[in-house]
Amino acid sequence: MNKVYMKEVTANSNSIAMLDLSGEITELWEELNAAIQRVLRSGRFILGPEAEAFEREAADYLGVSHAVGVNSGTDALIIGLRALGVGPGDEVITTPFSFFATAESICLVGAQPVFVDIDERTFNIDPRLIEAAISERSRAIIPVHLFGLPAAMDDIMAIAGRHGLKVIEDCAQAFGASYHPKKSDLGKAGASSRSSNGKRIGGIGDVGAFSFYPTKNLGAYGDGGLLVTDDEEVAARARMLRNHGSKGRYRHEMLGYNSRLDELQAAILRVKLPYVDNWNRLRRRVAAHYNRQLAGVPQLQTPIISKGHIFHQYTLRLLIGSRGELQKHLKRNGIDTIPYYPSPIDAQPAIDARAVAPRSRLLADQVLSLPIWPSLPQEDSDYVTNTIRSWICSGE
Repeated sequence: MNKVYMKEVTANSNSIAMLDLSGEITELWEELNAAIQRVLRSGRFILGPEAEAFEREAADYLGVSHAVGVNSGTDALIIGLRALGVGPGDEVITTPFSFFATAESICLVGAQPVFVDIDERTFNIDPRLIEAAISERSRAIIPVHLFGLPAAMDDIMAIAGRHGLKVIEDCAQAFGASYHPKKSDLGKAGASSRSSNGKRIGGIGDVGAFSFYPTKNLGAYGDGGLLVTDDEEVAARARMLRNHGSKGRYRHEMLGYNSRLDELQAAILRVKLPYVDNWNRLRRRVAAHYNRQLAGVPQLQTPIISKGHIFHQYTLRLLIGSRGELQKHLKRNGIDTIPYYPSPIDAQPAIDARAVAPRSRLLADQVLSLPIWPSLPQEDSDYVTNTIRSWICSGE
């Protein structure tokens, strides 16, 4: 379970956590307090006006017709799959280099995840490998916009169109990211690439699934999620599924879930939504500074900074040396880091993986994510990069 870190005031002035929410909470305190008081005084806590308003505002921001609030990003994936008719006996193509919930959701609807390896530079699913994984049982593709970098949606949508597959975008780490295909790729996928250029992720596939876990770029102060779609029937099924399969009071059309975005979290998200673009811009600025400071270090591969990438995580590859030793060195110097992810999903004991993804296995031993949040002070990011350089130069 990821921790939500609050930066502690200690004797070590160089203590740097992975995430510090204290500045955000201080900045928004009056707005947050007013929103919470509004909900408490209303007496409406489930499926009330705050959730309805947030759904409208989020749909408008993302450029989609329908947004359905649910209680987690995991449930957004599960409900999205079921709303699209994916179930037992079906296969769903996805990446093994993601949080466990991506594949878990497929298994929980009775389908089989089929793993396609990643592009080593982007960490996202490699579209060149997808068609070889398609079978007569394939029903959908779940690309993950990992760390806030959009997957190659023009290629993925073109493949899905050729084979009649649904596309569920796992946007858990990418609220506010937008898709900008490379200039050299424009036109290759026909109308798909033209219509997707510059579009917010989540609104490109058949369904988009978002998480509002507190560490996300747009995070609640508890669990929360969102399913988005332009398909009215899919949205209607999702609304039933999130509320015990109910279409009307005590009328249950299908077996569903208790999965509703509560009013307190919706109110908090409404406060934070207008700030997310600026926060994402500041995250990109932190990432660019990290890249400049680490440029020319041959042992390291720094992440791509491309238009639309909103840096939920800033993740390095250590190409030479021990990731574990580097992490220990940083910890000794008061710097928190996390390897996202130390084990790919196809290596997890709970998953029946039918193929091994060698690139994902390799990266799982090399990646390390550094502290990043919108207001990370430059002196802190300088301290992080100088500490990394000192370890590399020492040859430890």
